[in-house]
Amino acid sequence: MVDSQLNLEIPDSRGPKRYLLWMTARQRRRVALDTVLVSGQMVGLALMPYLLARTIDDGLGDGDSATSGALLGWVAALLGVGVLNAWLGVLRHRTMTRIRMDAIYRTVHAVVAHAMRLGAALPRRVTVGEAVTIGFGDAGVIATVLAVIGPAIGAVCAYAVVAGLMWTVSPPLAAVVLLCVPLLGALVGPLLRRLQAVEATYREGQGALAARIGDLVGGLRVLNGLGGKAVFASRYRESSRALREEGYRVGAVTSWIGALGVGLPTLFLAVVMWLAARMAAQGDITVGELVAVYGYAAVLVVPVSSLIDVGHDYARGLVAVGRVVRFLRLAPDGPAPAGRAEAPAAEPPAGPAVLHDPDSGVTLAPGALTALVSARPAESAAVVERLGRFTGSAATWGGVRLDALAPERVRARILLADNEADLFAGTLRDVVAGARDADPAAVSAALAAAMARDIVDALPHGLDSRIEAQGRNLSGGQRQRLRLARALRADPEVLLAVEPTSAVDAHTEAALADGLRAARAGRTTAVTTSSPLLLDRADTVHFLVAGRVVATGDHRGLLAEHPDYRRLVAREADAPREADAPRDAAAQAPATPETVR
Repeated sequence: MVDSQLNLEIPDSRGPKRYLLWMTARQRRRVALDTVLVSGQMVGLALMPYLLARTIDDGLGDGDSATSGALLGWVAALLGVGVLNAWLGVLRHRTMTRIRMDAIYRTVHAVVAHAMRLGAALPRRVTVGEAVTIGFGDAGVIATVLAVIGPAIGAVCAYAVVAGLMWTVSPPLAAVVLLCVPLLGALVGPLLRRLQAVEATYREGQGALAARIGDLVGGLRVLNGLGGKAVFASRYRESSRALREEGYRVGAVTSWIGALGVGLPTLFLAVVMWLAARMAAQGDITVGELVAVYGYAAVLVVPVSSLIDVGHDYARGLVAVGRVVRFLRLAPDGPAPAGRAEAPAAEPPAGPAVLHDPDSGVTLAPGALTALVSARPAESAAVVERLGRFTGSAATWGGVRLDALAPERVRARILLADNEADLFAGTLRDVVAGARDADPAAVSAALAAAMARDIVDALPHGLDSRIEAQGRNLSGGQRQRLRLARALRADPEVLLAVEPTSAVDAHTEAALADGLRAARAGRTTAVTTSSPLLLDRADTVHFLVAGRVVATGDHRGLLAEHPDYRRLVAREADAPREADAPRDAAAQAPATPETVR
């Protein structure tokens, strides 16, 4: 399956091993080439002792011309195999690098693409720290698994060649080789399983700790205001110490695997050489064969160590792949039961059409400005989330159920703008333009409609001024108006805005209501609000109680006919605006770190 937006195949997320097979299949030619190169390199290493033995036995004799010719021939063969091995090593390193980089890219791209597909469901399912850890930390570990396929096969080939060569020297020595290597694997196996368990615990703790520090940084202002910074810092230190202890456990297992990876092959070499020396002393093998046996055993240390390293990397890789697969199986309404569901086949309406939410009874007429009023803002926000296809419901668009439409088809035409939307770092021009063309005139028009021209005037470089991530160098009211300006610049067919004027003063709110109506003339727009200034500009007002529409009409008519509506709106009109003094003052002051932070 191919992602239509990113033109990249969607990974097989049915399990860690299936994911690894999918990744390997995407680079099967490179992996095959790497296997051939590393196998040739290891077999070449195994041939060196054989050629050295022939050089000693055939080339070091009486010194006649035949012996000298044999000596030159075997030396030339040794030189040729050495040069060939060096060339294979260079090619193999280049191939391995390509395999690793491709695997990292595919994993990161898959995680980012799926994060985009999850959309608004992502923060509810995965923390930012965990997503970053999965996308970058685990990607490198997975790439290592793909890079060890060649060495694993090459080690087996070298093991078989060495066993065959030693059989020609002494069948008992070959039997020792054939029995000892599997025994080494049996000794290391339990440690690898232990590593997989402690690595999984450590990686989960690492993601949780990364999420916590992200939350701390994001809420630093609030924590300072409440005096809770020291408390949360103390909790972070405790969690960090606990994670450090878990890291020590991972390091302890890893150190044992590393020690056995070096020590066991060395012990194996000592056993083989002791047996070979006894046989040479008894005259069962020649001096050249003794040298060859030493070379075979020494060379065999490399593939044996490689096999232990492969097991180590594979155990860590399964943990990393498991985290990635769990992320890729997340869906907006819950984890997919198996694989990934096929994209819905229904077609959206060809032009402007009625949006209807049967759960609440809300209907948005095409081209109209509709307001949703509720004593509980969360209830009206839930309605627009259903109409924006962010939560499952029976909501329809032109008679077609929204959940039967592909999400990207809905996102291209219906935009949900709320006050929690991220503001990415960049110039003010790019922040407002978003995915649209950063045309200065269009950006300025959107800022003017959102009553945000004062932000441009206050910043030192106007539209080219730098906005920090999440708008940290702006006030709350400025951030809200900047989000609205971005939504207006996107110019969607349907705009669903959640409390777009909650953080501005009454004067700014009145002008903003006029600007919103003018900018969205002829376009379907819905706002959730209880502000009389904004309600008075709406074509239709839906009054919700317990999440259901109990009255529909215009603002003045509802004021006259419904006491509950009148009390709710009057309370809003009489209540002091949150942003009146401090935020409006901040909006008028120059937007510098000293004045708005």
